Amino acid sequence: MATRPNRSLIDSSRSPAGTIWMLAWPVILDQSFQTMVQYVDSAMVGSLGAVATAAVAANSSTIWLVNGMMYAFGAAFAVLAARQIGAGQKESVHHTVRQSLLAIIGLSILVTTVMRSIAPRLPIWIGVEEQVAPIAGNYMGYIAMAYPFMILFMFMANLIRSSGDTRTPLISNIITNITNIIGNFLLIFPSREITVFGIDFTMVGAGLGVEGAAIATAGATVLSALILFGVLIFKDSPLKTPFKGVSWRVDWIVMRQVFRLGTPLALERATLSIGQIVLTILVTRIGTVSLAAHHLAITAESITYMPVSGFSMAATTLVAQSLGAQKQDMALDFAKRCLRWGIMLMTGTGLLMFIFSKELMGFFTPDIAVINLGSKVLRIEAFAQPFFAMSIVIGGILRGGGDTKWPFINSLIGMWLVRLGPAAILILGFGIGLEAAWGCMVADLVVRGLLNYYRYRKGTWIHAWRD
Repeated sequence: MATRPNRSLIDSSRSPAGTIWMLAWPVILDQSFQTMVQYVDSAMVGSLGAVATAAVAANSSTIWLVNGMMYAFGAAFAVLAARQIGAGQKESVHHTVRQSLLAIIGLSILVTTVMRSIAPRLPIWIGVEEQVAPIAGNYMGYIAMAYPFMILFMFMANLIRSSGDTRTPLISNIITNITNIIGNFLLIFPSREITVFGIDFTMVGAGLGVEGAAIATAGATVLSALILFGVLIFKDSPLKTPFKGVSWRVDWIVMRQVFRLGTPLALERATLSIGQIVLTILVTRIGTVSLAAHHLAITAESITYMPVSGFSMAATTLVAQSLGAQKQDMALDFAKRCLRWGIMLMTGTGLLMFIFSKELMGFFTPDIAVINLGSKVLRIEAFAQPFFAMSIVIGGILRGGGDTKWPFINSLIGMWLVRLGPAAILILGFGIGLEAAWGCMVADLVVRGLLNYYRYRKGTWIHAWRD
């Protein structure tokens, strides 16, 4: 059976708008679907009470930290591969894919070992209440065991998207997220009587609570990683790589390129995630209700920014491939369009978040105190959405150009000088509650968006790879 030839994303006969939307819509749908699943996941845990929600919340920022750093190096391999695809360097692409697999093995051993060792200690370091700590430690222990597959998934998803295939990760995520929901339904709750279409029957359940949520997440991660790895091996694409009769030695030249691209991005993710951990510690001092509201409000907020990552990803791929093919004008055009559409989308979703803040919080928990506090901070944060969109999409543009240093510096300024310093003073010094933390978050997002926009307008990112 004949295969359809792979048409270049930077073919001048393509409509730029059509190309962007072809790449962006599966990611927008993917991220929106993931957000909905995260909503269901949080709602299932939230139904167990504030202690269960706080146990998951205590680990969230650390998981974001590790995932963000692993994503950064996966993205670096993807940018390198996208450059090579744009330049028509087929063998170089295959070599980059093999080097990424070697990196996955090394990182998997390191991350799993570290995460398993800190799992029982992390809740104590963060300072959660006594009844929360053992539940939080068990949750992280299960998540840690799935990290080799989480890293494989992030690397594979980045590589596949860099080739212009955004639909396959979408399909994979739909399958695995549905699996996660089913796993939650069966593992979190005990056996109980339910009614469907007027028919009563017993639904079998393991009744594992928060541990059940962790096991379901870990299992879904394994499935997702294996699906994408199978796609890389078997699907006809620029990434399909021969495994026999080729070198499997570590190429330190490639690794240095990836390290140069990925380290600032990893440091950016670390800056933001460590900042979130510090903010979680500050919020923990306020109390369990504030911690639960903070965690659920962050989950609710994700509906406004996760879809915009579609334009960020499209910008990274198209800018990298355009510059790899020495088409600077095309890279600039793609960047401008992605930025404009990303701001428009996120402004609209921010408006919806402001209007339906109580409904969003009510989806996760029946606790009135958590709902009222969470909806209040969501409305505060809604005003920062256009600036947050600038930060997200311009980050993708600069990443495609190889300029990953300045987004890190801008994140460092925003998170630590604008958000955390004032938040610590207001919470610890003046006893102001969660509203203070989220007000400082708004200031951070505005400053970070404007700083990234200045870097984008300066235009030096076009030559960052050469420099």
